[in-house]
Amino acid sequence: MTDPVNGDLPPVPPPAQPATPATPPPAAPEPAASPVAPPAAPTPPAPTPPAPPSAGYAAPAYGTTGVVAPKKTLSLIGMIAGIVGLLGFWIVFIPIVGSILQLFIPGAALVLGIMGRKREGLPARGFWLTAIITGIIGLAIAIIALIGWIVVFVAAGAHGAFNNSY
Repeated sequence: MTDPVNGDLPPVPPPAQPATPATPPPAAPEPAASPVAPPAAPTPPAPTPPAPPSAGYAAPAYGTTGVVAPKKTLSLIGMIAGIVGLLGFWIVFIPIVGSILQLFIPGAALVLGIMGRKREGLPARGFWLTAIITGIIGLAIAIIALIGWIVVFVAAGAHGAFNNSY
């Protein structure tokens, strides 16, 4: 045979056959009959009781209640309203009306944040704190824009921008 990588290889001999013993092994002597009765069959071990359920993995028994997670609904909605109020601040560029509309969503965020603080407590702290902060910032933007538009229109009116005489 020729191997393309290693060149000529010697032939491999067939595997050797296992040697068979010439004489069979001696048989075990038979026990002598004894007048003593054979030993009784061993008794099976007593059944073990089932293991008690491990904590945290077993289903609660009928009629019991598991741990209920505190609800964070008010705080969560308040946080979402506050973020939307900050992202939608561009509406204040619509004269007067935009500033008034900008008061609603951040105002709702502030109210829901305060309600969440009172009702939901510490577990929802991140949500209601975000709602309160973003609500205050959104309301500040709306109030500053409203005052700014009023100042612009009063100044324009004082300089005769709204005179209809030609």
